[in-house]
Amino acid sequence: MDEKLSLEDTKSFIENVDIKDDEEIIFGWVLFPSKEIRDIANKKVPKDPRMATLVAPLVNPNRLIFDASRMVYGGFRSLVHSKQ
Repeated sequence: MDEKLSLEDTKSFIENVDIKDDEEIIFGWVLFPSKEIRDIANKKVPKDPRMATLVAPLVNPNRLIFDASRMVYGGFRSLVHSKQ
């Protein structure tokens, strides 16, 4: 039996990005030690001048390699807890 783990009103990652045959998916994540540190990083990172160098190739209209309108981001909540 092929069961799908899902929550009401959610889509899978693949459904969200609507991948085409000639595309690649890049998946990455950042793990923060706490919500407080994550909040600090989320405020500092966009203001860091080094970000302009990293983002420039992604938004170059002559060679667009990233479609931010299809970007998926969010947090995670544990569905299964293990006792260790």
